Amino acid sequence: MGLGSRTASVPAFIYPYLGDYLYATMMYFIVAFLFPFQKPLKVAILSVSICYAIEVFQLYDAAWINAIRKSRLGALVLGSGFLWSDMVSYTLGAGTGWLLESHVFTRWMKQ
Repeated sequence: MGLGSRTASVPAFIYPYLGDYLYATMMYFIVAFLFPFQKPLKVAILSVSICYAIEVFQLYDAAWINAIRKSRLGALVLGSGFLWSDMVSYTLGAGTGWLLESHVFTRWMKQ
């Protein structure tokens, strides 16, 4: 879905934010998978913290990390430039993961 968000079919007003939003939602579920007995709020805080750390790390400028960022996978994982708007997208993405787990998925599991 994240790669699909980088196509011309995505409306222009959400294009810059959708990939980061989905990235943070994915990070939420990765963290939830790795720590299955943690409360959803803790998972959300940890996942958004990881996303924030990756975003702040984009301010680091060294030849070795820039070489990694030039590869397709490196650019997808590490990003290429710091943007404050990404922080908002990460917060909303992790919040969506939290909402899904704490309110939607738990209702399905109780049925």
